[in-house]
Amino acid sequence: MNDAVRHYDELLAAHYSWMVGVPFEEKVAEQKALLEELGFAAGQHGRAIDLGAGPGYQSAALAELGYSPVIAIDTSKALLDELSSQKGTRAIETLYGDLRHLSRYTPGESAEAIVCMGDVLTHLERHDDVATLLKDSFTALKPGGRLVLTFRDLSQELAGLDRFIPVQSDADRVMVCVLEYEPRTVLVHDLIHTRNGSGWRLDKSCYRKLRVAPKDVARQLEMLGFEITFDGAKARMWAISARKPL
Repeated sequence: MNDAVRHYDELLAAHYSWMVGVPFEEKVAEQKALLEELGFAAGQHGRAIDLGAGPGYQSAALAELGYSPVIAIDTSKALLDELSSQKGTRAIETLYGDLRHLSRYTPGESAEAIVCMGDVLTHLERHDDVATLLKDSFTALKPGGRLVLTFRDLSQELAGLDRFIPVQSDADRVMVCVLEYEPRTVLVHDLIHTRNGSGWRLDKSCYRKLRVAPKDVARQLEMLGFEITFDGAKARMWAISARKPL
């Protein structure tokens, strides 16, 4: 089993929406505004694909921008079930599957938009998987279609106490993340304390993320033929918006 898939199944999926810290519709509105900043316009659009959709923030944002259907792909059944319970009447279809198999799910030149957001890109097992996903995305997009990626820039190593990152907390739950840097990956330790009656329970798990440098992703996209329309920091992550030429 993929290390990240195991981590989500055993620990993170149950806490994911709490980690986000805001209600579903508020997060959807935030992601819709972000997509608009990155070149997406509201209107009547065809198929969109949300890679690593989780509970569906970007999927719902795409649907509100007029994409139909939106195919939400994720390896977490729990998060896809959460999406289904919250999507309302939006034209979203969930697909329990591995985003590395995008070419199996989508015929060539059939999608008007593809997004892979919220650090999903770094959850892939190998750097070669990133290259394959970018290539498959180019193939799947119609001419003029857009690809948006957001991910954490882990290429610069944090040291000492900077490796300890508070994620979220309230009266009954506290989450801290600890990063351990390796040459091409980062070992991420998630520690979640939950109030249990009169005491506290500690749940913990770890998984590896790829150290993906934005300049390398941009270079690969350009080599594939994408036109990059945005490449910079957005909402505490790195964002790249690219367009397949007409």
